[in-house]
Amino acid sequence: MRDKVALVTGASSGIGRATAIRLASEGAVVMAVGRNQGELGALRDEAHEFDAVVKPHLADLTETSQVDRLVADTVESYGRLDILVNAAGIIKNGSIETTTLADWDKMMNVNLRSMFYLTQKCIPHLVATKGNIVNVSSVTGLRAFPNVLAYCVSKAGTDQFTRCTALEMAPKGVRVNAVNPGVIVTNLHKRGGMNDDAYKVFLDNAKNTHPLGRPGTPEEVADLIAFLASDQAGWITGTTYSIDGGRGQTCAR
Repeated sequence: MRDKVALVTGASSGIGRATAIRLASEGAVVMAVGRNQGELGALRDEAHEFDAVVKPHLADLTETSQVDRLVADTVESYGRLDILVNAAGIIKNGSIETTTLADWDKMMNVNLRSMFYLTQKCIPHLVATKGNIVNVSSVTGLRAFPNVLAYCVSKAGTDQFTRCTALEMAPKGVRVNAVNPGVIVTNLHKRGGMNDDAYKVFLDNAKNTHPLGRPGTPEEVADLIAFLASDQAGWITGTTYSIDGGRGQTCAR
């Protein structure tokens, strides 16, 4: 990763934050994108403690003008782009009967539309460096779960977006892969409306729904992302890698 430039979205917390730290610790210069200025500043300060370079960039990825500015800032600051990690995402409960059109649109805009637009804008720079992309999907992209309809559909879209983009970009030397985590201990579900008590029950139940008997950590997912973004994965593209404690292999519970 030495001297490579990585752009990581969703870097304010969770998997995005852990990935930014992981890539920076291996020598990459990281443009860390998020919507929480305080958390991005704390991320930068943590990276400075081990002489790593993380540049915070506050942005709403659903605004195309802000995405344009983000890509321009990255290339103008560092002259290149080697790695794109699309980790930004939101979740909210809802079934086919209860999901509002507003919630559906918001989920698709954040989880899918913004990823498409940012990736499209980064492609010319990734072609120039023979770089690569890692998208953060979910076990819900591969398996159906009740009461998270829009989220499941957005992640299934992420997986297909990954595969299609990988085929299109392979002739130009750009690899595209995705990771599909199970339950990871982050603030994702709390931001989606789950209170502290419900979240504790949710994590406790992960001991039953995941064959390995526990939820995962952001750092474990970041390790896989770092591998896929590295030269060690130079012959891997178009894959959706499960990292879910075995949850995708089980029947619904």
